[in-house]
Order: sequence, then C-alpha cells, then structure tokens
Amino acid sequence: MALEKTCVLLKPDCIKRGLIGEVISRIERKGYRITEAKTLRLSEDVLREHYAHVEQLPVFPSLLSYMTSGPVLAMIVEGENAVKGVRILMGATKFEDGAAGTIRGDFAFSTTENIIHGSDSPENAEIEIRRFFG
Repeated sequence: MALEKTCVLLKPDCIKRGLIGEVISRIERKGYRITEAKTLRLSEDVLREHYAHVEQLPVFPSLLSYMTSGPVLAMIVEGENAVKGVRILMGATKFEDGAAGTIRGDFAFSTTENIIHGSDSPENAEIEIRRFFG
C-alpha cells in the first residue's frame, strides 16, 4: 500500500447545509488525516482551469455558477491509498448512482451540487494541491 496525498474540496452546498463535520468525520473515521485545510472563494479563472475537461459541456455554466455561489473548504488528505479510498467514500459523481453509505449517496441532491470533490489520480492530486495550496 502507498501513502498518498489527495485534494478534497467540500463544495458550497456542503457548507451551506452544515455537513462539514459529518463529511470530515467520515474521512477521519476511515483512517485518513487532514494535514491542511482552508476556506476559499474560487474565482472563475481557477474554476476554468480546474474544470477544463468539462468546459465544453452544456453543464459547465451551471457548474461555474454553483462553485462561485459560496466558499469551499479545501483539504489535503493523507493516508494509505488516499486517492482511491476517498473516492470510494465519496461515491458516484452522478447523485442518482450514489450508493447508500457514501457521502454523495447520503447527501447529494443533484449531480452538479454533489457535496464533495476528490482528486481522481495521484497525478491530479499533485496538480490540485498546487492549485489550491500553492
């Protein structure tokens, strides 16, 4: 097993709904450590970079609007196979596919407003940690 770092964003709906403690508890109970955290207001430029892979999709304008609607909590999460493990905790991106017991399965109301983001690979984790933590 490999000790990894991953980038996790608790999205505006997570913060608005008061779910930060619940989500962090799930991450920590799984055995991961939060080594850094900060609240951010994401700019359109940062979001265009972060979501460049979906910028041409019809959903992008609503995603941009949603992600600028309030603060996010950015975290660096560390542990054994953290990238894959956190993604399992998160559940499916499409909220209707989210299994009960996962963060999105239990709390998400839509695919756009789906509580949490986690890096999808160790390589992207490094990029996202640099993007949000310098």
